[in-house]
Amino acid sequence: MNPEDLEKLVSREMPFGKYKGRLIADLPGNYLTWFAREGFPPGEIGRLLGLMHEIDHNGLTALLNPLRRRPPG
Repeated sequence: MNPEDLEKLVSREMPFGKYKGRLIADLPGNYLTWFAREGFPPGEIGRLLGLMHEIDHNGLTALLNPLRRRPPG
């Protein structure tokens, strides 16, 4: 895993499917589990979905909170 991948989880949006436009870090666990069972797509998006699945499956999603962008002000 590359540390920049954690930043990508909280800034990159899902580019297709039922949850298109939602941040990868905000995808529901059952959706990530479906990908794990059916197969992750090729390339970077598949790698990020696999990483998010591992984080979610192990109950570590709170570790991403400090990386989330906060609105200015």
